Amino acid sequence: MPTLAIAVLKYVEMGDELVQYINRIDETLLPFGGRFLVHGETAELLEGNWNSDLVIIQFPDREHARGWYTSDAYQAILKLRTRNSDGDAFLIDTVADGHRATDILL
Repeated sequence: MPTLAIAVLKYVEMGDELVQYINRIDETLLPFGGRFLVHGETAELLEGNWNSDLVIIQFPDREHARGWYTSDAYQAILKLRTRNSDGDAFLIDTVADGHRATDILL
């Protein structure tokens, strides 16, 4: 089951450190099969208030996603992002093909 690494970033300060982070993150994803699904796109707001940047990276499974986040390569650049933005980051598994809304009621 694919797992998503999601970051909801607020107060992003684009500068040298964040540019370094962006230039180096792709190489940290490769060994874990990670790929960007959403990165820097403008959201079309339909409801509520949204003032964040959304990043979604897909991995083959939770093991690969956790392996990437805890890897030496990613940990070496993580502070470049956290020093220059506030937000939340988390892992979440996707649902199986054919999932229906009522499946959560079982």
